[in-house]
Amino acid sequence: MNVKSESLTEPNPDLDISMQIIKSFLEHMEYTLGKDRYTSLQRDVYTALSYAVRDRLITRWLDTQQSYYNDDPKRVYYVSMEFLMGRSLENSLINLGLLDDFRNSMESLGYDFSTILSEEEDAGLGNGGLGRLAACFLDSMATMSIPAYGYGIRYEYGIFRQKIIDGAQIEVPDNWLRYTNPWDLDRQHHLHEVKFYGKVIETINGNGERHHQWVDTENVMAMAHDTPIPGYGTNTVNTLRLWSAKATREFDLKFFNEGNYIRALEKKMTSENISKVLYPADNVQEGRELRLKQEYFLASSTIFDIIYRYKKIHKDLRNLHEKVAVQLNDTHPALCIPELMRILMDHEGFTWDEAWEVTRKTFAYTNHTILPEALEKWPIWFFEHILPRHLMIIYEINDKFLIEARKRFPNDEVRIGRMSIIEENWERKIRMAHLAIVGSFSVNGVAALHSEILKKELFADFYEMYPEKFNNKTNGITQRRWLKKANPGLAGLITEAIGDSWVTDLAQLKKLLPLAEDPAFRSRWHDVKVAAKMHLAEYIFKHNCLKIDTGSMFDCQVKRIHEYKRQLLNVLHLIALYNRLKRGLTSDIPPRTFIFSGKSAPSYTMAKLVIRLICGVADVINNDPEVGDRLKVVFLANYNVSLAEMIFPASDLSEQISTAGTEASGTGNMKFTLNGALTIGTLDGANIEIMEEVGEENIFIFGMNSKEVENLRKNYSPRDWYNGNSELKTVIDMIGWGAFSPGAPNLFQPIIEMLLSNGDYYMHLADFASYQAAQELAGRIYLDKDEWIRRSIINTAGVGKFSSDRTIQEYASEIWGVVPHRVGGWSRNPGEESSAAHSVVQS
Repeated sequence: MNVKSESLTEPNPDLDISMQIIKSFLEHMEYTLGKDRYTSLQRDVYTALSYAVRDRLITRWLDTQQSYYNDDPKRVYYVSMEFLMGRSLENSLINLGLLDDFRNSMESLGYDFSTILSEEEDAGLGNGGLGRLAACFLDSMATMSIPAYGYGIRYEYGIFRQKIIDGAQIEVPDNWLRYTNPWDLDRQHHLHEVKFYGKVIETINGNGERHHQWVDTENVMAMAHDTPIPGYGTNTVNTLRLWSAKATREFDLKFFNEGNYIRALEKKMTSENISKVLYPADNVQEGRELRLKQEYFLASSTIFDIIYRYKKIHKDLRNLHEKVAVQLNDTHPALCIPELMRILMDHEGFTWDEAWEVTRKTFAYTNHTILPEALEKWPIWFFEHILPRHLMIIYEINDKFLIEARKRFPNDEVRIGRMSIIEENWERKIRMAHLAIVGSFSVNGVAALHSEILKKELFADFYEMYPEKFNNKTNGITQRRWLKKANPGLAGLITEAIGDSWVTDLAQLKKLLPLAEDPAFRSRWHDVKVAAKMHLAEYIFKHNCLKIDTGSMFDCQVKRIHEYKRQLLNVLHLIALYNRLKRGLTSDIPPRTFIFSGKSAPSYTMAKLVIRLICGVADVINNDPEVGDRLKVVFLANYNVSLAEMIFPASDLSEQISTAGTEASGTGNMKFTLNGALTIGTLDGANIEIMEEVGEENIFIFGMNSKEVENLRKNYSPRDWYNGNSELKTVIDMIGWGAFSPGAPNLFQPIIEMLLSNGDYYMHLADFASYQAAQELAGRIYLDKDEWIRRSIINTAGVGKFSSDRTIQEYASEIWGVVPHRVGGWSRNPGEESSAAHSVVQS
């Protein structure tokens, strides 16, 4: 149906931009929220202002979708279980070019603009690097005018809010949607039925063709919620579509008629649990079952939506891949592959070969982990119970694949067993990574080393069989959020020095290199860094009641807490540093503030114990008058995007110390470098490429490389390293006898056992001496503040390769086969640039 869309918020051309903003804000306060200056709360101010900003996105958003419909470009569908978006208000204003106008307008009304911005909740749609990468990619695709949609789940509760109580992580619900979310447009008419459980009936027609019906299912409705994703300096506003679970209209009439009203509605109420929480507990069967249902819920509703949109213009689904590229962000959305097969065969009448030809040309898979235990595997009986039709399809995919594999590798059943999608152990499981590889036309890693490990080790058999599928796409970050928004002081200094083209072409930062030799510029760079450190110090004092020296080195490790990321190695070193200070060895040790932040999975006992150790060490050191301000340790609770935006600009030293060969890429390393921090790290993930860009002399590399780790692990005896290093031995003994847990001397005994008795799998002890030497070098250079600032500038100048714009350009040209699609023309006044208010919009 075609309808005319008339803009209700078109600015009056007789009013200047400030008056338009004020008028829009006040109208939303009164007419949308039903408040005035006497009854409005600070939250109402934020909400009304967000609606005023959203008005300026809507016409561009409609123009974008109409342009895609009219011109029919090939589109990208980026499917991810996580999108760690952060706050939207300021980011939208930056991309619209209206930040200063809105700030000035609100301040003219007597409001504090920073207070308004702080009212926004971080969207609880992700946890770590996987979700933040997806958010950066959405920003880049919109900025580069790539026709794209993001697809995820609208979790009612995020990962969790982390509190630190008596040194321990306590998880409390992250009810980020408890207030109105002005960036969320629910599409109540856009519902899709998702099926679970039931049974499959197979029939054979007169031609001997098999047909399948999935019947007696329990059904849930998926409702769409859309968030606008504006590009920077462009008229493109793409869409992030999130699905929420809703109960179907039916209920059990038998129980209702018996008067058992609660039982009648029970299943309908529990069906909505699917989109309640990000990452349900995976240490109990109910949590794992819910997780699988979430993954299929996302896959089913997304594939339905893609086909629905395609069929608006096209009739023949055999050409789907010519207009559609689906990128699977890790294995979580891999059920999209059998779901598309199911729809094509069971609903569209395709033969197996026809459906498989379409499917394998449509999907591309990004791998994000090289840890074998992190590769998803689902028990067969889960699928038999929850997704019986998909199990049949996966079995047939595997059968046909193994026929092909045996032709390629005859008489090699050991290899065939390794490659099978079905793992044939005591509990048969589906290897989701293998399904994703077999069902996709492209498989990419996210850093050069990571991609080589995929090809030569983790998926070597598949690479030998399908070498053309494998490629590398080194991750990137959006400089709009991580420099222009997060660090306006540094962004302003850079723009003053080299212009603002770096905002859309990060390689322009190379122009900073000559300025690293300019004493006056170094002085201004230093002043910006100090201001950022003061801002973070104020936050730490407010939330941790700890006063820190802003002249100290801010040594930062902020990321998910996991053994392979080796927060424990950092702690071992800082205890050794503490012991040196206690012995009076202070001549070449600058004052340091060690800053940790990150969440552990609720069921990850060792990671949670490392958090307790960090806090225990902090309690001892921060209260030791002999050390004073020379050493402080702080753990900042509830790490999220907004907290990261304070930490990165203030950091001096970036800790990227994972065991070589375990980190796929990392993007925190890029954010730190962009903001002028120097990296101390192993030859792991993207650290290698950062070293190549900034120069070996401007980064502190230590430890074994991945090959050395692999070789040592064959004969590794951590006790030899413990006994061979008296300083390290003292540190471990202190932890073991309770120096940092005086009320519970055995509290950290599991850490000691992990290091000394259980093999120290991530080789903390083997890398300790090298790490300590690199830290000593970093400390000596930091004492020469001018030299440190020079290297800081060089690091920022060398980070141009690591823009997500570059990454997306490579995906677009080398995997997806899409080109930019310009929408209208850029204009600062939203009332002038868009024709959507007077155009026909496809309903």
